[in-house]
Amino acid sequence: MSIPDPVVLALPFRGTWLVQNSPARRVPSHGTDLFATTYAMDFVAVRGRRTATVRDWRTLLATEPPQRFLAFGRPVLAPAAGRVVAVHDGEVDHEARRSPTTLLAYALTQAARVRRGAGAVAGNHVIVELAGRQGYVLLAHLRAGSVRVAVGDPVDVGQELGDCGNSGNSTQPHLHLQVMDAADPYAARGLPMAFRHYRSWRRPGDPPVEVDRGVPGEAAVVEPGR
Repeated sequence: MSIPDPVVLALPFRGTWLVQNSPARRVPSHGTDLFATTYAMDFVAVRGRRTATVRDWRTLLATEPPQRFLAFGRPVLAPAAGRVVAVHDGEVDHEARRSPTTLLAYALTQAARVRRGAGAVAGNHVIVELAGRQGYVLLAHLRAGSVRVAVGDPVDVGQELGDCGNSGNSTQPHLHLQVMDAADPYAARGLPMAFRHYRSWRRPGDPPVEVDRGVPGEAAVVEPGR
């Protein structure tokens, strides 16, 4: 089966963010096609390449408050014009995890979260039907109580939809983004996506590369361009 042309979006944030689980590295990007995540991508806000303002004993041995992380509370923007077709809010922002011990314990509860449904997996999220019937974009793991749109609202590219949080299946505050061919992630198939007009740093110390259109690579740091 042929792969459809990518849906071209704007980066849905301001500032510099680290790319994780990029489809430029592998497909399916998250290791599964479940919930239409085939071409999904994760973004973590960084300063340099640091994702948090604090590193201490809790980082190595325990959970950490999500407020330590640079992504927490940062505005999440509409990556394209369209209409809101689904909103879910009210999931809590749970503690973050960086230590191997806490990550292992969290992994053992993965199946239980999947059984609990979309709220437990995507957390607080917004789904936008893209203009021109290009597909549906899901923005997930938003901060509890931060969603600023309702079902039926039209949105413009760059409009604030909510704030980045640590709700759902998330080990530290980050934004999960995917494009689908239907509004229901349980029934939809993932669609490939690309981004327009951004800067990318592949390695620390590298000069930025201006990209007119592309798919950021794994572990690249990106920010919106002109």
